Amino acid sequence: QVQLVESGGGLVQPGGSLRLSCAASGFTFSSYAMSWYRQAPGKERELVATVISTAGNTNYADSVKGRFTISRDNAKKTVNLQMNGLQPEDTAVYYCNARRYFPPPPSNYWGKGTLVTVSS
Repeated sequence: QVQLVESGGGLVQPGGSLRLSCAASGFTFSSYAMSWYRQAPGKERELVATVISTAGNTNYADSVKGRFTISRDNAKKTVNLQMNGLQPEDTAVYYCNARRYFPPPPSNYWGKGTLVTVSS
């Protein structure tokens, strides 16, 4: 039973901060790249950030670079997204993703999402 359960979403004022968490179970967590995606109303799902390991190897969308930080704890099987300086355009449902491409067969798992609303 593979599960990715997001938490930490909610309503925040512009300029505020939130920390999202994703708890994983049912697969070999350390073998997967972990990412956060988001989908705003009327838009396609967008990759926000990816982390390969706790040693670094992170990538961010240009729109969040310098404001968001992704991290993972392989012992706890969690991945986090610290979001600072939130803006109304950050409003979206945020999804936790786990994926690998080899060895075959490829795997790609999704959480159900958590809503972040940035509004005054």
